[in-house]
Amino acid sequence: MNPETPEVSPKTIAAAAAPKKGSYWWVWVLLLCIAGGAAYFWYPRTTEGQTKKGKDDKGAGRAVPVVAATSRQGDLPVYLNGLGSVTAFNTVTVRSRVDGQIVKIAFTEGQLVKEGDLLVEIDPRPFQVQLEQAEAQKAKDEAMLRNALTDRERYKVLFEQQAIPKQQLDTQLSTVAQFEATIKSDQAGIDNAKLLLVYSKITSPLTGRIGLRLVDQGNIVHATDANGLVVITQLQPIAVLFNIAEDSLPAVRKKMQSGTLRVDAYDRDLKKKLAQGRLLTIDNQIDQSTGTVRFKAQFENEDSSLFPNQFVNARLLLDMRHNTVIIPTAAIQRSPQSTFVYVVKPDNTAEVRKIVSTLAEGDEAAVDSGLEAGENVVIDGVDKLQQGSKVSVRMTGANKVPRG
Repeated sequence: MNPETPEVSPKTIAAAAAPKKGSYWWVWVLLLCIAGGAAYFWYPRTTEGQTKKGKDDKGAGRAVPVVAATSRQGDLPVYLNGLGSVTAFNTVTVRSRVDGQIVKIAFTEGQLVKEGDLLVEIDPRPFQVQLEQAEAQKAKDEAMLRNALTDRERYKVLFEQQAIPKQQLDTQLSTVAQFEATIKSDQAGIDNAKLLLVYSKITSPLTGRIGLRLVDQGNIVHATDANGLVVITQLQPIAVLFNIAEDSLPAVRKKMQSGTLRVDAYDRDLKKKLAQGRLLTIDNQIDQSTGTVRFKAQFENEDSSLFPNQFVNARLLLDMRHNTVIIPTAAIQRSPQSTFVYVVKPDNTAEVRKIVSTLAEGDEAAVDSGLEAGENVVIDGVDKLQQGSKVSVRMTGANKVPRG
């Protein structure tokens, strides 16, 4: 050991090698800040992701609420629809056939009258006077005829005795013929006077409904008046004229050969059936401007549900499809590739089923293939469905059966 080198103890060396107290504290603070920031940004996102995943997993197992109906087997009618109007078979404007004053109106407005019922009475006294005059003239001429006949017989005897010339006898024969013609003219005058008396009582020419009267009692009417006295319209039976597309004409004509076709009249909204009738005839030409044919149907109209000039929807029963599968039209879905329905399987899952449907009538449609009677089809809630979706079913109508 060098005597000049001072002696250093081990404690002194350890103290020199150890760092000074508090020289690295900021390093620990920095590490703690980094760890805290990482925890702040990473933990919430992890928790949110796990929560969302849990919700998705829970939603995947939730049943979709839907409304379904059971398909059935039955008969579905085939109708041809057309717009039509009610038309009376007969409409008559009642007019006077004689001149005179109205002394009696025997009807009320809106009344149903029968053929032959008294409607209006015109003062008959002038026509009664004419009748008496014609009868008196006939009686006078008949007396003169009897005298002429007596002279004729006398002239015949005198002519045979050659007491008078032939010309005188011929003149008497002509006189008798003239009086006979006069008697016939007198009888015609009597008949005319009697006819005027009949015309003074105006009766209904048909059975129908009286409209609003056009004249009042006390007025003078003439045979030449244009307006008439009242209008009568026949209501029973009554007709409906409607148009059908010309493409349906061959099928209708073929059906008419085998029997009578039924026609139903519905209201403007096509919801209420007003009357049932039969097809009467088809027009003899096609309307080129519309491409339709005019049909005429007859209705008995016993309850007066149809009224002249009323707008109706006519439905011609062309055919009946028997023993076909029927479902609500709301169940049918369409895509560019096919027509399909959602069928509810026994395990309460939805199955996409392709079908063929060529006939729809109102709220029902016939299924030609792809579906059997008794299967449940979804009619409401299809927008949330896909193949295999779990469903919670509520049935409708008479087929209501709790499921799920």
